[in-house]
Amino acid sequence: MSKTGHVLALSGGVGGAKLAAGLAAVLPPEQLTIVVNTGDDFEHLGLTICPDIDSNVYALAGLNDTQRGWGVADESWHMMEMLGRLGEEDWFNLGDRDLAMHLARSSRLRAGETLSDVTLRLTRQLGIAPAVVPMSDMPVRTQVRTDQGWLAFQRYFVAEQCRPVAREIRFEGTPGARPSPGFDGVLAREDLAAVIICPSNPYLSVDPILAVDGVRERLQALDIPVLAVSPLVGGKAIKGPLAKLLGELGKPCDNATIAAHYAGLLDHLIIDEGDAADAGGLREAGVSVTITGTVMCDAADRERLARVALSAAGIDLG
Repeated sequence: MSKTGHVLALSGGVGGAKLAAGLAAVLPPEQLTIVVNTGDDFEHLGLTICPDIDSNVYALAGLNDTQRGWGVADESWHMMEMLGRLGEEDWFNLGDRDLAMHLARSSRLRAGETLSDVTLRLTRQLGIAPAVVPMSDMPVRTQVRTDQGWLAFQRYFVAEQCRPVAREIRFEGTPGARPSPGFDGVLAREDLAAVIICPSNPYLSVDPILAVDGVRERLQALDIPVLAVSPLVGGKAIKGPLAKLLGELGKPCDNATIAAHYAGLLDHLIIDEGDAADAGGLREAGVSVTITGTVMCDAADRERLARVALSAAGIDLG
């Protein structure tokens, strides 16, 4: 049955940001809240870096570099070049335009503003209408136990380029991290009509959100559809280390693994048309399935997939 109501999207970085931008393009802004993973956040060069928030903000503002897949389009790198000449750490690339975001955020955080307050201000300055909120204003830090010991996420992901063998993942700061006010508020909305888990890494990008105090339990208690778009196509991750990670954790790299990971939470999984053969097994496991193209190469793809997801949730776009 078609309905109207508020939509909550849970997003990680680049892949999630693509669908978030698609949802923002087809929904009225007051009908959408995008909650973003902050487990990737870290302090670097005296700045607070929020990679997933920035990926979503840049995508929603039309500033993202679609060729490189991260950061700002038409970027320059003079600061990084000079940083290297000075012998400082240059393993994490910060473009000159991107640097302005980190400077603005860090300055306001040091002045006592919350991450929610700062994110709201920056999104409004960039003309972004839907609510983009961090999962928590309290620090949560993803760490990966590897064959080299425990590594902070950015050390594992960027500095080591995911080469170490992953054994375990934990989220420092949980339990104890409360949902941000915007996240808490949307979970309590009487008109909340659907939850859409964007095609982000379930273990590294979505699990930190679900680890925030009470979030998984509150989502499970909702009497509304909870959908996920699978980040896998043909047994491979569209982007990022998910396939490698699954193998190292001893799990098959398939849609059944994605559905099982969200067991007790997920009602509906959207899978790529190339994985249509997976649909029968998923349905036997009690998960409804929609088959469609899930690779998003441009704005048309993003908006089409957003419409498919909303239709699967029974949301009426008018």
